[in-house]
Amino acid sequence: MTILLMCPGRGVAALLAINRLCAPGSELAIEQRWYPSTALDDLLGIEEGKINDTRLYRCLDRILPHKTKLEKHLKERYGELFGAEFDVLLYDLTSTYVEGEAEKNPMMRRGYSRDHRPDCEQMVIALIVNSEGFPFSYETFDGNRADVSTMETILRMVERKYGRARRIWVMDRGIVSEENLAAIRQRKGQYLVGTPRSQMKQFEAELLKDDWTQVRPEVEVKTVAMASGEETYVLCRTAGRQEKEKAIRNRFSQSMEKALAALAKTIQTGRLKDRHKMERRLGKIQARHPSVNDLYEVALRDTAEGVRLFWQIQEDRKQWREAREGAYLLRTNLPADTAEELWSKYMQLTEVEASFRALKSELSVRPLFHQKESRVKAHVLVAFLGYALWVTLKHLLQRRGVIEPKPSVSGVDNAQPLSPMRALALMSTLHSADIVLPTTDGREIRLRRITEPTSEQKSLLHQLQLSLPDRLENGASVV
Repeated sequence: MTILLMCPGRGVAALLAINRLCAPGSELAIEQRWYPSTALDDLLGIEEGKINDTRLYRCLDRILPHKTKLEKHLKERYGELFGAEFDVLLYDLTSTYVEGEAEKNPMMRRGYSRDHRPDCEQMVIALIVNSEGFPFSYETFDGNRADVSTMETILRMVERKYGRARRIWVMDRGIVSEENLAAIRQRKGQYLVGTPRSQMKQFEAELLKDDWTQVRPEVEVKTVAMASGEETYVLCRTAGRQEKEKAIRNRFSQSMEKALAALAKTIQTGRLKDRHKMERRLGKIQARHPSVNDLYEVALRDTAEGVRLFWQIQEDRKQWREAREGAYLLRTNLPADTAEELWSKYMQLTEVEASFRALKSELSVRPLFHQKESRVKAHVLVAFLGYALWVTLKHLLQRRGVIEPKPSVSGVDNAQPLSPMRALALMSTLHSADIVLPTTDGREIRLRRITEPTSEQKSLLHQLQLSLPDRLENGASVV
């Protein structure tokens, strides 16, 4: 936690970050419930009674100007501790919503909600991590900011903080545009990005060829060189994804055909005679099935018996849909890498997704309860620092080979690396206690001791090469 000693409020800033990692809560909850139940008064050297919600809010107001300095320090420390490199940067965005109207915060806007809360105003968080999930930087945007419009701001921000370098940017298709890729190339950078599905049509012939390379039991890839030679496209196909998309298509096709059949019967039996009402009913059916509507040719036609509804599936479109199911397209200007290497690099985006899961679940960056813009931004910074602690603990556990044994199934060892939150839960039962010794002059000597760790706790401490002190110096007193 030496990083937080750079900030005003020192121990209080460390306290906020530790709380975000261990037991995320409001400033009032920290004061009234969480802090009194911890040994942080001894560990951080903050006197009893000196923590209150006013002081915690004041720390939030003062920590934000140190954001850049903290990010740079984190980058250096990750290099020193883990040899982390930041030449490959994974970039993605998420959103977090606010409880309340937030009238004093102009950043809060309604936009695309990844939290499935379109009823709430929100802000957008852009996060950059390396291929191992170590945080590089982050930025906040207005809640209605389009993903694709954030790239230029991020590129300028990274250059301002860390200078120009030949960085490799890995992003999903929601951030990709020709302007963004040109901006990366202009800075001598490289990219590996997903592409919109609409671009896959030009590779229809390649999709139908049987020259795929299997890189995993369910994953096939192939490279498609462009005539210009400056870029390479990588077609990828996943069996599990193919089955899922096929099942979704079949379900919607069956639903649409059932609805069309019901409408056709209603028209044929004469229960619906107004053509305008027929067209409205048909329009509603098509609107309810947008994912498969383009597969069908549908028409209301005048016949000798009256108006009738006709439809048929368009086989060419169905064949194209079947060919592209489970497939996605990558685009890169990286030279000389094989399709498997490029696919593996792109799959590193799961590290960003893991970061967002940690921020939103374990670290509770959502929902936001602060109403002022500066407090909201400070809250995100504290969550970012909490994530820095989380990912540090994660890599320490992995480096030491700490595992969490699980019951084997059919003789298969299901042991998995111990997660940061499981490790914290395991150690949370350690307590400090005061031993009270009366003196001959009527006073008391209080000595603070740590309870004896369990065998599991001793094993974890040993694997992490940590040791507990015999006693806490700040807990000793004569009363």
